[in-house]
Amino acid sequence: MSDLYVSWSDYHQKIEQLAVQVYQSQWNFNQIICLAKGGLRVGDILARIYDLPLAILATSSYGGINNQVRGSITFAQDLTMTTANLGSRVLLVDDLVDSGITLKRTLVWLDRKYGFYIDEVRTAVLWYKACSVIQPDYYVDFLPDNPWIHQPFEPYEKTNPMELAATHAKQMKTFED
Repeated sequence: MSDLYVSWSDYHQKIEQLAVQVYQSQWNFNQIICLAKGGLRVGDILARIYDLPLAILATSSYGGINNQVRGSITFAQDLTMTTANLGSRVLLVDDLVDSGITLKRTLVWLDRKYGFYIDEVRTAVLWYKACSVIQPDYYVDFLPDNPWIHQPFEPYEKTNPMELAATHAKQMKTFED
């Protein structure tokens, strides 16, 4: 299994490709839910492109060294949203499906909490790994060899505010000289 390194440019291009794929399916949806943290950027951009409300469900399943150790899944108590009600046709987005367990359990969570309101849920991700227990409805890349994906925001997981302040102070000093 080799690693996949993704630049900011590639990352944004993949989100645009996902938006086009959903559009070309001609499926009409009225709500986007993103899984945070990984799906936040994807959901934000899709909500802007489609001009639809975005709801956020915070989930967590990775930790440990370099945030690469899969653990138990934790869900927020509820969705964060700015609309009075959840839409009836929901596009559930994340950055990727690795094992697929988070996506699968999220569908169960949504049905239990909001099933009365939801008529249909479809799923969309940038990367779909072969090892996943669930196939998303929409995806940009199928990854048969299940690589670890290094996303462009990954360096922030290894940065703390003190180091960032020191780096910026050094840059400002160089700029002033």
